[in-house]
Amino acid sequence: MTETLLEVEGLTRRFGSGRNVVTAVKDVSFTLARGEILAVVGESGSGKSTLARLILRLLPPTAGSIRFAGLGDITRLQGHKLRPFWQHVQAIFQDPFATFNQFFTVRRFLERSLGILDNPPEGREREEAISAALRAVGLEPSDVLMKWPHQLSGGQRQRLMIARALLLRPKLVIADEPTSMLDASLRVTVLNLLADLRREHEVSILFITHDLGQAFYLADRLLVMYRGEVVEHGPIEAVLSAPQHPYTQRLLADVPRLGSGRPKMTSPDRWAPRRVPAGE
Repeated sequence: MTETLLEVEGLTRRFGSGRNVVTAVKDVSFTLARGEILAVVGESGSGKSTLARLILRLLPPTAGSIRFAGLGDITRLQGHKLRPFWQHVQAIFQDPFATFNQFFTVRRFLERSLGILDNPPEGREREEAISAALRAVGLEPSDVLMKWPHQLSGGQRQRLMIARALLLRPKLVIADEPTSMLDASLRVTVLNLLADLRREHEVSILFITHDLGQAFYLADRLLVMYRGEVVEHGPIEAVLSAPQHPYTQRLLADVPRLGSGRPKMTSPDRWAPRRVPAGE
């Protein structure tokens, strides 16, 4: 039986008060198994990024629970008591440049990141771990370790964020639109790095995106959000082959395809490539 890593139940977040209340996330529930990739898809304003921030505990929920394996309901934890959770979860955001302290070199950034661990590696062990993580994402340590964030390209910065996640050996990675600021030529590279992270280290990934093609390329299951609510949820092939909700149908119909005219609602293998895992 597959172990459940994350269980979200009835998660709700409201902003404002009185007559000016806006419900950004409403009664969202789902589970995420160890080593599984779940894509959360929706247009801007659908609540998917707010959902990511709630799970990361960057925002407190208005209602609901977030249960993480071995830690119970993390919505009950505050301050330093969240440290055990943050040791097991890493985030990759849309704009990696905003994540960096501009006064730190790459080396300093990675060394400080290791400080969240209870027993961070030291000396040669630390150097070897950092070098291995950088090489795993296609970065040569001698080329980037002494550089500042502004000296790196967008693709290098996003690879560095994946290297940071790899370095800390998380159980869960929350990737919030990690390719939207990258050139098309780099997007598949980043998606493949995320897939490798799952395959080689059994990391679970919550992949936030507005792009159904990327979701199909990477994920096992799909959760569709509309106006803060989950309107469809299931295995990605099943949802995209026979979408039941009108909003999902509209998202699928809007996917660009080669050829003229409005596309028909066909099986997703007609319009999006499926990444073949190594060894198959």
